[in-house]
Amino acid sequence: MNEGDKPLKVAILGCGVVGSQVVRLLQDQDADIAARVGRRVEVAGVAVRRLDAAREVEVAGDLLTTDAAGLVTRDDIDLVVEVIGGIEPARGLILAALENGASVVSANKALLAEDGATLFEAAEKAGVDLYYEAAVAGAIPILRPLRESLAGDRVTRVLGIVNGTTNFILDKMDTSGAGFTESLEEAQVLGYAEADPTADVEGFDAAAKAAILASLAFHTRVTAADVHREGIAEVTAADVASARDMGCVVKLLAICELRVDEDGEEAVAARVHPAMIPRSHPLASVRGAYNAVFVESDAAGQLMFYGPGAGGSPTASAVLGDLVTVARNRVAGSRGVGESAYTDRAVLPMGETRTRYHVAIDVDDRAGVLATVAQAFAEHGVSIQTVRQEGRDDDAQLVVVSHAARDAQLAATVETLRGLEIVRDVTSVMRVEGGEE
Repeated sequence: MNEGDKPLKVAILGCGVVGSQVVRLLQDQDADIAARVGRRVEVAGVAVRRLDAAREVEVAGDLLTTDAAGLVTRDDIDLVVEVIGGIEPARGLILAALENGASVVSANKALLAEDGATLFEAAEKAGVDLYYEAAVAGAIPILRPLRESLAGDRVTRVLGIVNGTTNFILDKMDTSGAGFTESLEEAQVLGYAEADPTADVEGFDAAAKAAILASLAFHTRVTAADVHREGIAEVTAADVASARDMGCVVKLLAICELRVDEDGEEAVAARVHPAMIPRSHPLASVRGAYNAVFVESDAAGQLMFYGPGAGGSPTASAVLGDLVTVARNRVAGSRGVGESAYTDRAVLPMGETRTRYHVAIDVDDRAGVLATVAQAFAEHGVSIQTVRQEGRDDDAQLVVVSHAARDAQLAATVETLRGLEIVRDVTSVMRVEGGEE
């Protein structure tokens, strides 16, 4: 058999929800993929934890193995697909595959956000590809546009809903008036949330994706530890109702943007937190478990990418797209675009980030309260945009919406408010994105 007729051999690490769909697509689209690549792509082995586990897709027994390390270092393996997730053993297996000369396709956002630099350096040294479109927003093609399509442009902001579980929960709270716990339970029943939803509802999943987006958009290495993270567990039905009264909706947003630091130098800011956005904003209409990413750049202007952000088939679609690309490169004897971190910008602390705020304050219902509260905001340089009183007597509450201010200024304001005699509690602090600052 001529070298040009030999099939490319692919090893798949993991055969769960995503991995099983990758196997299915490779089987179902064998002829089409061969036509697109220029050679057949053949599954050489599938590494699993248990050989006897039930699987959505039937895999020939002679392809299954529990020896993942042995599989990725086989001399005949050209391509490795990693869909097991987590840090280890995924990191060791990917590094072994790269060092052995195999190109790698990964969906592992946690690993890429924690230690992507090590993986990129290994791929560069070995002269092979590392692609990871499926690590962010499932089937939505967002990473390659940032890495390739917008390579000649200057991206200034990436704003996205990148976690379907939290979007489903917040959408349910908005449309039904239900509380967080009730909405989470429904998400679990419907399969949108895991039995342990911590990674989603506490923002860890979205923060890892934000780190990847910021790294690509701003050509700077950003890790998950650089991303300010807040989850949605503290969002109440009252917060959602207050947002509705303002013509807004609450979303868990990943926000990555270029800012200017105290020295006048461009820096990167990356954060994940719930925020109120106007219902007129394109992201406000993203419903259920869908994802969307809004990109702003100098030349292209505003772009929005929308679609299913999770699930076996959508994520497998992104994996196969990368697999076809790296297979083509393999056939052509070339490499795709590697890591771009040439700007090496500083990452700003959250305290330097500017945005607007919605603050709900339980207060004594007596004369002079509004003036005292306004003075607390003024002391820390936070300008008030609107203020309204809700309830009377023991139920009196002030709802303040500020103009844009630094996060550190708002934190100091809240601390002052909580020390005032006329303030019973600051019950809610939520950022407001979009609209006038």
